[in-house]
Amino acid sequence: MLTAQKSAVLMDTLPDQLIWDILSRITRPADRNSVSLACKRFHEIENEQRLFLRVGCGLNPANEALNTLCNRFPNLMKVEVVYSGWMSKLGKQLDDQGLLALSNSCPSLADLTLSYCTFITDAGIGYLAACSKLSSLKLNFTPRITGCGILSVVVGCKNLSVLHLILCLNISSAEWLEYLGKVQKIEYLLIKNCRAIGEGDLVKLGFSWRNLKHLQFEVDANYRYMKLYDRIAVDRWQKQLVPCENMYELSLVNCIIRPGRGLACVLDKCKNLEKIHLDMCVGLRDNDIVGLAQSSRGLRSISLRVPSDFSVPLLISNRLILTDESLKALAENCPKLESIRISYSDGEFPSLSSFTLDGILCLIRSCPVRELSLDHVYSFNDDGMEALCSAYCLETLELVRCQEITDDGLQLVAQFSQLSVLRLSKCLGVTDDGFKPLVGSDKLDMLVVEDCPQISERGIHGAARAVTFKQDLSWMY
Repeated sequence: MLTAQKSAVLMDTLPDQLIWDILSRITRPADRNSVSLACKRFHEIENEQRLFLRVGCGLNPANEALNTLCNRFPNLMKVEVVYSGWMSKLGKQLDDQGLLALSNSCPSLADLTLSYCTFITDAGIGYLAACSKLSSLKLNFTPRITGCGILSVVVGCKNLSVLHLILCLNISSAEWLEYLGKVQKIEYLLIKNCRAIGEGDLVKLGFSWRNLKHLQFEVDANYRYMKLYDRIAVDRWQKQLVPCENMYELSLVNCIIRPGRGLACVLDKCKNLEKIHLDMCVGLRDNDIVGLAQSSRGLRSISLRVPSDFSVPLLISNRLILTDESLKALAENCPKLESIRISYSDGEFPSLSSFTLDGILCLIRSCPVRELSLDHVYSFNDDGMEALCSAYCLETLELVRCQEITDDGLQLVAQFSQLSVLRLSKCLGVTDDGFKPLVGSDKLDMLVVEDCPQISERGIHGAARAVTFKQDLSWMY
């Protein structure tokens, strides 16, 4: 048996590369901390190798503790500070001085996330301008930071290519968007529920649209119509060529799509778009989807959540509905489309969309669809399920509140050649009888049934290798 002294000598003879390889295979922070206590050499190399740090409520006193950690791990490249669930009894949060210590002690810092950091102000965020390698900044509910603080970061950090702003209530568009438009470095931009930033402000990105690869823009639904386009913004959208050659993923939520202005100018300019998500976008027209389909022939995924007539305010005039023309344009122009999600915001009210079964089936028959999700699509019935028997690429099917599907339609699932995952939720017309052909067949890898009143857990037992069942019928009352 080796003594502690002999073990220490043996550790000292191991090559550095071998120890680095051992530590790189240990991913859990707790395990790495334990290993680093085994011997002094492990401890030293672990300190050099640690590149990621996630801290939050456990920091106490926060500034001093973070400073100690930064000095211990001098090569940190990614830091997350998360105060979700924080209460005053847990001690004071990290503040501006903590960010000063971070910027001084971490010369390799490239990725920083600040979440629920309510004590950090523009002064603190301004210290990050000294982090020359910072390329990614993600802020989630940092209410004391304004556009001035963001401007100092985008000016100082020349390599900034990823910017996420979520629930940053006091950040307006101002000069920082204009500056991003000039330097043309931003590639991944996420703006979610920032009340002072509207769709019209995105025109300030200018020629940065050329380099954008991923854009996610979500307007707070409660403030969707309070920030209207001004005349200057409209003129800039109409005069400016919006090149989007590198955009491969676009997500718009609660946005206003108006002809000749704003984000309507973007949809038909994304020549290399692969994924698009349009959720509750008021004013979306067939012309917009047709232009998108004709331009983005490499599209692989589309998700449409259509608002009901009930959810649209009177200030949106001349409303135009989406029809099968949109779906047929996608079928004719997007031969790589493999993921389709169609959802209606509320089935109890008339919808702005009039997709019929023919339109949906045209899309399914023309494209190699692997994933299909339908929510509140009342036009999809047992005839649609029969048509899916010829969808030879279909692997995942999700049906939510599709009330025209009965047991006869569901039993056809056993004939779907490639289907391995089936999800049913809030479907009223299906009973246990619909699953009888699947029980014991080993057809499905996964079956998920949620909140369907006529289906029992016993009735779906053995209908897939993995079965998940949940029954909460409060949605019916």
